[in-house]
Amino acid sequence: MIRVIAVDDEPLALKQLESYISKVPFFQLVASCRSALEARAVLEDKLVDAMFMDINMPDLSGMEFVRMLANPPLTVFTTAYSEYAIEGFKVDAVDYLLKPFGLADFLKTADRLKSRYEALTSRSSGAVSSEPVDDALFFRTDYKSVRVRIDEIRYVESMSEYIKVYTDGNPNPLVVLLGLKHLIEKLPQERFLRIHRSYIVPLARIREVGKSEVTMDDGTVLPVGDMYRQGLKDYLGKHSFE
Repeated sequence: MIRVIAVDDEPLALKQLESYISKVPFFQLVASCRSALEARAVLEDKLVDAMFMDINMPDLSGMEFVRMLANPPLTVFTTAYSEYAIEGFKVDAVDYLLKPFGLADFLKTADRLKSRYEALTSRSSGAVSSEPVDDALFFRTDYKSVRVRIDEIRYVESMSEYIKVYTDGNPNPLVVLLGLKHLIEKLPQERFLRIHRSYIVPLARIREVGKSEVTMDDGTVLPVGDMYRQGLKDYLGKHSFE
């Protein structure tokens, strides 16, 4: 199932998008937003794989919004102005729907989005292999497999289709074509926690926990997303004294 959001400042256009999305069996509508700012709040709180994004919106255009995101979901732009098509593909948009568009055009775009999504997840799922014998993982990067001991991982950061794995003794992170949701399945659940849509941390390395951030044992401060806060609270509840 592909988790999508619809973003359009025009109520009728937004309802049309909602209706079309509901007709696609492999889409799950996570939220409908009337502005880019609303969409940003959703991305902070929920897992989103793709966006149907109107370009012409007040305050912040859809194009500007996607450009400012460090880890944008797969994006389909919708607009009544054809001159934006080239700009849309410059930011690696999956497709571009010119208003008014019908269900047939939407379904073609949905299939393109599904193909892109499956290609990304297929490559990601094969980018890491486990080695339980000595508690390590092998990450494929730069045409080679690099062995990383699990206890050497300081934290992991997502950057669009890639992740950065920060480890002890290495000034530069290991960059791997992989999604966080695939990595977390390989890591020991009792030792690692996803605290944000962009971060996974080893629990043993958390030094301090604030209202909306954690400080790691090396001094790095990382944000805590709203939808992941309860998991952190549950961990604290098991390991705290009142």
